[in-house]
Amino acid sequence: MAGLLAGKRLLITGVITKESMAFHVAQRAQAEGAEVLLTSFGRVRRLTERAAQRLDTPVEVLELDVNRPEDLEAVAEELRSRWGRVDGALHAIAFAPEDALGGRFMTAPAESAAIAFQTSAYSLKALAAALAPLMPAGSSVVGLDFDASVAWPIYDWMGVAKAALESVSRYLARDLGAQGIRVNLVSAGPLGTVAARGIPGFERLAALWQQQAPLGWDIDDPSVVAGPICFLLSDLSRGISGEIVHVDGGFHAVGAPAV
Repeated sequence: MAGLLAGKRLLITGVITKESMAFHVAQRAQAEGAEVLLTSFGRVRRLTERAAQRLDTPVEVLELDVNRPEDLEAVAEELRSRWGRVDGALHAIAFAPEDALGGRFMTAPAESAAIAFQTSAYSLKALAAALAPLMPAGSSVVGLDFDASVAWPIYDWMGVAKAALESVSRYLARDLGAQGIRVNLVSAGPLGTVAARGIPGFERLAALWQQQAPLGWDIDDPSVVAGPICFLLSDLSRGISGEIVHVDGGFHAVGAPAV
């Protein structure tokens, strides 16, 4: 039987190590028949390249800093010459300076808040705009989210950036819909990736899910997110855009205990 993503050509951002959520998406996408390329940049790229060799079919890693227009242009040109089209992309990119996290909401400087917004929210628009000319009708852009409907402990300006990401995804769904391009987010529960463990107080946040999620929640199992993302990248989701799909063990439906 053909896989869910048979014949699809996908660009996957955000892989750092094999524990990354994006790595598990790439792995599942390959199993479902997709052809995949990864992106990374700077000093992290070497780690990404090691992870890329651990996929069932090793893949190349393209240089991409989403805050550099020239990188976006170069990636788009490389995909145009290599594939001629892009059927889907995963935006798994987020960053906030240390002084914008960990209970520093009131003291964070404007510059740090701006960096969090540009890298974690505006970059979804930047990536989608760069790839849209290569995307045929039926293509899909998926972003990784963390529920921004409430103020979480320690998340601070990253939480604000995620609220912006959710808004950006809706505007993209509006503006790209005429081209037949879908834009959706997956709001995952906390997972113990390299990036997440760098957030001061991450364990406190993760403990809420382990206490309250109706289905339970394993912070060490990023693969739970891969299936829903691959669904959104597939033709089965052709009528879904502007949506936030919660993959959090049901936590969002019942809320959290007092903290």
